[in-house]
Amino acid sequence: MIMGADLTTIWAFIIAFAVLMYVVMDGFDLGIGILFPFYRPGEERDQAMNSIAPVWDGNETWLVLGGGGLFAAFPLAYAIILPATYPLIMAMMLGLVFRGVAFEFRWRDPSHRAFWDMAFFGGSLVAAFSQGVVLGALLQGIHVVGRAYDGDWLSWLSPYSLMTGVCVVCGYALLGACYLALKTEGSAETRAYGHARLAALTTLALMAAVSLATPFLAAQYFQRWFAAPLLWYLLPVPAVTGLVAVLLLKGLSERRAARSFLLALALFVLGAIGLGVSMWPYVVPQSVTIWEAAAPERSQMFMLIGVALVMPLILAYTGWAYWVFRGKVGTHGYH
Repeated sequence: MIMGADLTTIWAFIIAFAVLMYVVMDGFDLGIGILFPFYRPGEERDQAMNSIAPVWDGNETWLVLGGGGLFAAFPLAYAIILPATYPLIMAMMLGLVFRGVAFEFRWRDPSHRAFWDMAFFGGSLVAAFSQGVVLGALLQGIHVVGRAYDGDWLSWLSPYSLMTGVCVVCGYALLGACYLALKTEGSAETRAYGHARLAALTTLALMAAVSLATPFLAAQYFQRWFAAPLLWYLLPVPAVTGLVAVLLLKGLSERRAARSFLLALALFVLGAIGLGVSMWPYVVPQSVTIWEAAAPERSQMFMLIGVALVMPLILAYTGWAYWVFRGKVGTHGYH
């Protein structure tokens, strides 16, 4: 039992890491899609698209790892969460498909480029919003009876889940704007800083609203954040988040692109820590713990060996891709 618990905890952290990697890496290129209509057709949009051309599809590797890992390591959670969020998952997948197709066709079908640009924007917006609403639906609780989801297709819909959806859209826009400030030049870079400042203020306001609302969703959340002695151990999380927010706004005002992008990433990491603190040890909050949802010990061990071999390769080729395509990008590619 001890070994099984250890393996289950390891797998919980592996999946959390994969999801976080997807959010911060695919988040900025989804954010670029969300901001796409606000850039002028031609040079500005071409720079924005070229900035993510070498890496956007590789970023989605982490979505496969996170979703596949959830299915393999926590099959009960997978069987509960997916039926509860089917409309959102389908919308997200369709958004990602439209985005991927638009990415390729806008170059190969220039006579319809305006249409493909809007498809790129629409797919990115729908995918980002769906991911945020899934997060809100998970946090507000999924109705479970026995070992199955007991609800309808719209049980996820609430003001809270819609707020988390908008928060994720604004957060991705912040990441995308900071990335464009780092990678583009000329008018596109100037425009990116303006977008980043607006997105930063909006994201911080929505993060504060979500953070204040979450403890009142369930007694577990409230006790976790406001009951002593755990309260004193968790105080650094909001304190550091506030410091990062101040430094981010300062970095944007001073036009320090690399610092601003890293600080925007730090906001997401701190948000993930806060979510982990609220949810632990539940994989379906208030209903199913990670141990109740876990696959058999032998299955977890077998998969852990595979992940130990594959994850270093994923990290290596991802790091290599970003290193090769470092620096600014122009309308005709990297230089």
